[in-house]
Amino acid sequence: MIDFLLAPLSYAFMTRGLAAAVLVGIVCAVMGTYVVVRGMAFFGDALAHSILPGVAIGYLSSGGERGPVFWWALLAAIASSLGIGAISKNKKIKEDTAIGIIFAGMFALGVALISTVRSYTADLSHFLFGDVLGVSNGDLLRISILGGIVVGMVVLFYKEFLIISFDHIMATTLRLPVRMLDYLLFILIAVTIVVSLQTVGVALMVAMLVTPAATASLLSKRMPVIMVLAAGMACLSALAGLYLSYYLSIASGAAIVLTATFLFVIVWGFTSLAPSRPNSKN
Repeated sequence: MIDFLLAPLSYAFMTRGLAAAVLVGIVCAVMGTYVVVRGMAFFGDALAHSILPGVAIGYLSSGGERGPVFWWALLAAIASSLGIGAISKNKKIKEDTAIGIIFAGMFALGVALISTVRSYTADLSHFLFGDVLGVSNGDLLRISILGGIVVGMVVLFYKEFLIISFDHIMATTLRLPVRMLDYLLFILIAVTIVVSLQTVGVALMVAMLVTPAATASLLSKRMPVIMVLAAGMACLSALAGLYLSYYLSIASGAAIVLTATFLFVIVWGFTSLAPSRPNSKN
């Protein structure tokens, strides 16, 4: 058993991959709690796909270097989140409609740009499906800094985010800058998505945002508890997924997401079979 656990850690790329996956899992769990509570899964999915033009521009302008791809993807994600917020501010357009418009337009632009690269299938596949085992020291530092900023902002604005997540009317009554806080939350989700890009890729990103938080929400209704449980489940999924990837030779991003999905099914089954307790407080 000791050899089973330690063998993968003898490789530097596995150690960096594990560290990156755990960091990303924690950040996704914290922001994913707001995504689940506010019913923003479609928003998260749209943003994950809306970074595709940034990925393509960064790739074309730098020849595939990760640094420019990351920053261009971040710019695309923030622009998309602000665009969704601006369009949905108009009462004539609902938020889900604005999300659909930005999602389709940005994704189509990304596909058009990627199609200009003849070898895009091989060159850009790791951006679509993740390449956590290719994380460099620079990538790990970038993930740590930006992930720390996201978590720090959540701690700083925890009460404000909590109020606008459950009751916009109360937030307005308390004279909170609701629109500004919404924009800030959108931007933090965008940063989280781009930080997680290399771990699970564009195609599987929404799963890391939604699944651990959804699993935790089955066990508690208190936001701090949900965040802690979701972070724990995301870390467990990251560790177990990477070990499965190493020993079964399967895609690391897919293994992480499948592990998170398996945990959700187990918890969902357990809570569905357990007798309900009226008037219980979590």
